Amino acid sequence: MIHLYTGEGKGKTTAAVGLVVRAAGRGVPVTFAQFMKGNDTGELYVLNKLPEVTICRSEKNFGFYRSMTEEQKAELTTIHNRILDTLLIRARKGAGRMIVLDEITYPVNWGLVDVDKLGELLALGKKELEIVLTGRDAAPLLQDAADYITEMQAVRHPYERGVMARVGIEF
Repeated sequence: MIHLYTGEGKGKTTAAVGLVVRAAGRGVPVTFAQFMKGNDTGELYVLNKLPEVTICRSEKNFGFYRSMTEEQKAELTTIHNRILDTLLIRARKGAGRMIVLDEITYPVNWGLVDVDKLGELLALGKKELEIVLTGRDAAPLLQDAADYITEMQAVRHPYERGVMARVGIEF
């Protein structure tokens, strides 16, 4: 089935990581792919220690979308499509029964990923895999594919008081 964690609230990636830990604890092979993230994130330290988990992501940090050049956007699109190619290969080989596409909503919305390849992967999710999608502003393509949709709602956040993201809590 396909899970979608979306909304303006905190906790989308955290919920996905929780599913990864649960699956890995039962011996389920998992592929955890991050889109738009090339920076250091705390969940990677734990996931890298789990033999059932394979991580696919960019090692290059491009920063925020609004500050990227057109060349950087093109480079990141190439990286995202390579990640999708890897996920499709792993899915077809049965190398991962769960695939997480963390922050996939952004490249879909901003045209930084091949949506046909993504659609092919989502179709496999309907048949053979557990697929987990995260990110704000999920496009209809992702919402329509999802079996589970959980919307995280922001009621209050310290950022509103000027508190910046903290290591180990927000990243």
